[in-house]
Formats: sequence, structure tokens, C-alpha cells
Amino acid sequence: MNPALTQFGHQMSQLTGVRAIMKDIAQTLKANIGEQFINLSPGNPVILPEIEQLWRKHTEDLLSSSDYGEVVCRYGQSQGYEPLINAIVNDFNRRYGLSLTNQNILITPGSQSLYFYAANAFGGYAKNGQLKQIVLPLSPDYTGYGGVTLIPEALVSYKPQLDIDESTHRFKYRPDFSQLEINETTGCVLFSRPCNPTGNVLTDDEVLKIANLAAPYDAPVLIDSAYGPPFPALNFTEMSPVFGENIVHCMSLSKAGLPGERIGVAIGDEKIIQVLECFQTNMCIHSSRYGQAIAAKAIASGELAELATTVVRPYYQQKFVIVEATLNESMPQDLPWFLHRGEGAIFAWLWLDNLPITDWELYQLLKKVGVIVVPGSSFFPGLREEWIHKNQCIRISLTATDGDIAEGMRRLAKVVAEIYQKSAVAI
Repeated sequence: MNPALTQFGHQMSQLTGVRAIMKDIAQTLKANIGEQFINLSPGNPVILPEIEQLWRKHTEDLLSSSDYGEVVCRYGQSQGYEPLINAIVNDFNRRYGLSLTNQNILITPGSQSLYFYAANAFGGYAKNGQLKQIVLPLSPDYTGYGGVTLIPEALVSYKPQLDIDESTHRFKYRPDFSQLEINETTGCVLFSRPCNPTGNVLTDDEVLKIANLAAPYDAPVLIDSAYGPPFPALNFTEMSPVFGENIVHCMSLSKAGLPGERIGVAIGDEKIIQVLECFQTNMCIHSSRYGQAIAAKAIASGELAELATTVVRPYYQQKFVIVEATLNESMPQDLPWFLHRGEGAIFAWLWLDNLPITDWELYQLLKKVGVIVVPGSSFFPGLREEWIHKNQCIRISLTATDGDIAEGMRRLAKVVAEIYQKSAVAI
């Protein structure tokens, strides 16, 4: 059967960005069963014993609780499970000196759905026919943003400034405020902090400047804090959440050990939360109440925040140290390679300036030596202009073992050196 698809149906039935690459990776692994690959592509978090035990314990508590039937066997409110909302309100008010109420919180089926609600509630064509843009102020950013809008032309992103330290082979992306346009055509602003894929953390001043630019136009600024504090707290540099009237702080419990339960959280102005809640009611009623119930216990007890800083963060931070150290040892110092500063998240981001081939071709060559990474060009959703930098980067996951990461970096360095040597562009 070949059902006729609408424009939206055609758009939403296509794999975009990394998801298309992940399909290729799955096919590669399936076609080469028995061959040993160092897989440095996954965004799936590692199952850490302490985190798994936390969720097991609170699952057992729920199973033996009189609340079990009410949680699992009944529908709930679209806004979310009340004990979880209360736990978040109390934790954030105590931790950050806020004055949140329950009306400032929305629980969603993962944060991806939250961005879908916001992108289509605030971005797209307004009643008067004006196109309201979804602005990504710094590219590259999370590949999933490319699939959240039903109106592709509404998504627009901006090239960053590159802060380069040639002596250490490090660099950092920064918003280019001389180019960034936030005006009456802006419906909402969206960015991740820490950033997937680069690990970049926008400074407090940069965040506030973006929020202040959007405020005169009543444009919500959604900050994707899937890797931020207080949980999973995958920031390797000092940072705190930034709050404000037009800021929506967006969290996910996926990297805190619950990716299978799809728990997202939005914290923001009551009027923005109401719009997003209505969208959710029409779309899927509410998030999984089982996941919300065990999350409520872990947050209210303080255990989740504690384990985030004592177990989750050190685990991935050490992996990044291995990437850094091995690249420093293995990569020729006369080549124009630059590792993004490791400020957070569970990935490393490598830029190979003047790369003689594309990132996709590099991905294919690395597979031949048993290493799988993710081509970087998938992480520039909404970027309208041509930029060769897009095809010079790769994302490296920090989810492999220490030994695999080190060996993967050594093989990568060898392949990269050969590529530059063959093209006679080594400097």
C-alpha cells in the first residue's frame, strides 16, 4: 500500500540529521557481525550502576506503595504528576532562590516533544500570514531541532564566531551578535546549554543578552538544559541555570538515567506554560506517570542531584580527558586540527580545518579502520548560507570504554594524517 501523504506527512515521515546516519551505522554493524568496531557515535547514556540502583530502589518503593494503582492504572493531569511538580518547585526554589509555583511547571514526554510544541505554537505562520521564525542563535546545535517544526522555512540559525587557540589546538564557538537577528519576525529562540554536539556552554552574559534581545517582541527563549545542572549536571565548567520572564528552562531526565521513560520538564512564565500544556493535551494527554512517580522520589530526596555531581559528571569528564590526552599525543602538531573546549555534555567535537575531503567521506574512511563517529554536517539545522566549516567537523561520543576511546583516537589520528599527507596540504 502506498498511502498519499500530506505535506506534513511527507516531512514527518523522513529521517533527518543524525537519525539518518544512525540508520547507516546500524546497517553497518548488522552487515559486519563479528567484526570489532569502536563505536563512538551513540548518544545513549551509559548505564551507571549507582544510577540504575537509584531507579530500581524508587521503583520498588512505588510497587509497594498504595499509590501504585493511582499512578499506573489511571490517567493524570496534562500538566504532570503533582508530586513531581511539587518536588521540582521545592528543589529549584531552595537551590536557586526562586519563587516558582506549580503553575510554572510542565512535564512532557521527553524534551524533544517540548520543543515540538514550542516550535509550532510560536513559530510558523501567524494569523496575519506573517512567518514567525524559530531562531537558533548559534550553529552548530542539536540536530533534533531540524525536525521539530512543521514549517521548515521557519527555522533559521546563525554562524558563530570562532575563538581559536592555535598553540593548544583548541577552539570555542561564541554567538556572533553582529549577525544575529531577533526582531518582530521572531516567534521563539532555542539553544542547548551545554550544547549537543559541541559541549559548548554559553556564558550567563551571552544568555541574558539573547533573552534581552527577544524580550521586546514577547518571544520565548527556550534553553535546552538536557545536560545542565542540577541534574544530570553534565557541565565541566562552572555554570548555573539562567531564569527570566521570557526564558523557559527546559530539562530532560534522559541523561540522568531515564531515557526510556521520556521525562521532560519546562519551567517558565505561567502564560507560556499554559500554551504548551494545551498543545500537549491535544497531542498526547500526558507523559508516563510511572517515570514521573519515581523521578519525584529521586528529586525530593536530593539523591538525583547528589549522584549527578558525584557519579555522572566525573564519569564523562574523565572520558573527555582521555580524548584530549590521546589526541594531543597522536595528532600531528603541524596539522590544523582543533578540539572544542570540553565544557559539558557527553560528546567531543573535532574540527579539521582545510580538510581535503568531506566529513561524510571521513566517516566512511574511519569505518574501514573500525571506528564509527558522527559526521558533523548534520548539526547545522536552519543554517541558510553555505559554510565549508560544516563539512570539516565530527562528533565523538564519550560513552565508550576508556580503552576504546583512546584506541579510537589513535586510529582517527592516523587516518587524518594520511588524508592531509596525500593531498599535500599539511602545514
